[in-house]
Amino acid sequence: MKAPFYRFIAILMLVIPGLMATYGFLAVKDAWFAQFDLNVSDPGIQWGKLLFGLLLFAAGVAFIGGWIFFRDRKRNYVAPRFRANKRKKG
Repeated sequence: MKAPFYRFIAILMLVIPGLMATYGFLAVKDAWFAQFDLNVSDPGIQWGKLLFGLLLFAAGVAFIGGWIFFRDRKRNYVAPRFRANKRKKG
């Protein structure tokens, strides 16, 4: 009974940052293209929305990238320079 619940939690831990990154990308896109809208009385970049979108996008991509990196490091799928250092006893 525990295994399906833990897998569901793990999927949620990847879906939520993915949704954050998606919303951040869309916010950056909307803020950028708002300056080209001719129907607006004050065209310009919406700096708050742009920076918030960049923050969400960077956080979501960094979380997913870090998760993949540490998973691959655990399974020895990474290049030798990224493998964990083994300390010698003595």
